[in-house]
Amino acid sequence: MPRRVAPKHTRVARQSVSRGTIIRAKAPLRISFVGGGTDLPMYFERYGGAVLSSTINRYAYVTMYPRTDREVRIRSLDLGHLATYALDSGPEYDGVLDLAKAAVQRIPVRGGINVDIRSDAPAGSGLGGSSALTAAVLGAAAALTGTALSPYELAELNYTIERLDLKIAGGKQDQYATTFGGFNLIEFSKGRVVVNPLRIERDVLNDLEAHFLLCYTGCVRPDLGLVDKLVHSYQEGRADTLKAMRQQHELVYDMKDALLTGQIEKFGKMFHRAYGQKKRALPEITAGTRADLLYETARKHGAIGGKLLGAGGGGYLLLYCDTSRQQEVRRGLERLGGHFTDFAFDSWGLQVWRSSAR
Repeated sequence: MPRRVAPKHTRVARQSVSRGTIIRAKAPLRISFVGGGTDLPMYFERYGGAVLSSTINRYAYVTMYPRTDREVRIRSLDLGHLATYALDSGPEYDGVLDLAKAAVQRIPVRGGINVDIRSDAPAGSGLGGSSALTAAVLGAAAALTGTALSPYELAELNYTIERLDLKIAGGKQDQYATTFGGFNLIEFSKGRVVVNPLRIERDVLNDLEAHFLLCYTGCVRPDLGLVDKLVHSYQEGRADTLKAMRQQHELVYDMKDALLTGQIEKFGKMFHRAYGQKKRALPEITAGTRADLLYETARKHGAIGGKLLGAGGGGYLLLYCDTSRQQEVRRGLERLGGHFTDFAFDSWGLQVWRSSAR
């Protein structure tokens, strides 16, 4: 597959943008197949970590343009939220559009700006929407100010904003996935991240898309502190947690090999194994949710593998299923309140461009 890593971003970011120019950006959401948890520093700084993921054709969008005063106005077009603050005094982090505020602070603008944002997925969906939004704001602000940042620098800055500035618990995969785009094996070690784009045959990608179903469980993921619980379980030395994380790490490479050799049915079966390992690492991932019921129903009706995306607690189920059984799976889950959405793989990553039209 041709590699197309955000070529427009790197060109735009090196140019000055005149007053009145509108900057637009979009960053893709992602689906993560295996390896989640090994992208936490507690694990990868000691053992190394890896995840296998792909971005999809669902996005976080940002429109940014200068104002004539020194005020920052950030609007969520889909949620109706509005945050305003004086550029000279800085924002208050009160839970309203904090990611966008922090991204603007990290790439200081010279004057007031309007920032309009929207997303194709709700917060807590498990599709990496927070990192996608932050990536789009960072890309737009870099273009507006003429700040040149490489994809690696953008992804690391995204991580700094989420994990250090705002103290949001989580790993390091989403920031790199959304910035680079495409099907990647992303490897983590102390002081280094390497994004390995996978050259999967186009027919294999098309066949993989044909076998996947994406089902919304009916509720977004609440803040259950699941990442903190995983960290605590690991630090306590819980044997099942460490064993499951090591198995996840190994399975990343096995599933990558299956894709590169076109063995997608083998991939689907390993997908089921990976989900079991994820739940063994932290059983609370699906506790109190409908995810287990939906997944077992999908398996009963013919799904071969799948997983609850993200940190757990709700959001989307990704299912691998023979095409001949998909109608049966859909009907079974829809009877339980599941909602299906179509998607395709995206290979572009973060994109930033200029526009003359509001």
